[in-house]
Amino acid sequence: MTPVIAFGEALVDMLSSRLGDAPAGTTETFTPYAGGAPANVAVACARLGVPSRFLGMLGDDHFGDFLAAELAAHGVDTSGVVRTREARTALAFVSRDASGERTFDFYRPPAADLLYRLEHLPQGVFAEPAILHLCSNSLTEPAIAETTLAMAEMARRAGCVVSVDANLRHNLWESGAADIALVTRLLDAADLLKLSAEELDYLRADHPRDAWLAGRLANGVKVAVITDGPGEVRLYTAHLDDRVTPPRVDAVDTTAGGDAFIGGLLAELAEHGIEEAWHQDATFLHRAVDTACRCGAHAVARPGAYAALPTRDDLAGLKG
Repeated sequence: MTPVIAFGEALVDMLSSRLGDAPAGTTETFTPYAGGAPANVAVACARLGVPSRFLGMLGDDHFGDFLAAELAAHGVDTSGVVRTREARTALAFVSRDASGERTFDFYRPPAADLLYRLEHLPQGVFAEPAILHLCSNSLTEPAIAETTLAMAEMARRAGCVVSVDANLRHNLWESGAADIALVTRLLDAADLLKLSAEELDYLRADHPRDAWLAGRLANGVKVAVITDGPGEVRLYTAHLDDRVTPPRVDAVDTTAGGDAFIGGLLAELAEHGIEEAWHQDATFLHRAVDTACRCGAHAVARPGAYAALPTRDDLAGLKG
């Protein structure tokens, strides 16, 4: 089975107890959950039985201890996690509306994950075929962006599959909006690309949707998957334009929905193998996206991130 390596931020989601427009004076508490998009994906894969490794930097602090322990408890290989006293572990305070949709207030930068550099990579990390997963949150400062783009290039040269989830968080960027050119540069380094319909509309700017997607394929992306909340998922390749309908569930917390989705997709790819032309197998791709949809549906029906991610047993009773 092909291992999955996720690189980027691990942080603590401080989840608010309030939902929507709670009456004035309602007591609000925050419960810490282990999170961070790439870390969520690493856990999602591990819980689905796939060898999973997380690369990143945590603060040498209480929250860093908490995250390292949670990753390991869920079966993620943490031998590539580096600790530092130069910055604290990042926090995100998460508020939810009545439908479970969330907003984030990030305490980052400064944060430990932004200090990771190529010299921190474990020796021989890409010596064997693997799937490397990245997202745009590690592009928000020049040095970590350089590290991320270089890592994608290293992985592709080594014969690995590069997965990228756009995962735009505009309030992490100094300008208050993601750098379209820089994010697109990372997207074009991917073999497998996942983004939401909202992210697609932001990144394509004035370009027609299909023309923009065709541009990504022309630049090397093999498979693009576009999610739209509870709506249909679009599966797009040079020879395929398919639709998959997710299961209908009552959303409680959408924090880990996208990460559960891409984790399920990567788990299917890890089991299928990356040696052959996986991206040309329409039957496999449809099945993999269906599994991804069920993973996302399971996650949004539960609070938190790691705690909401499904196992294979959890998926058995949740059909599309």
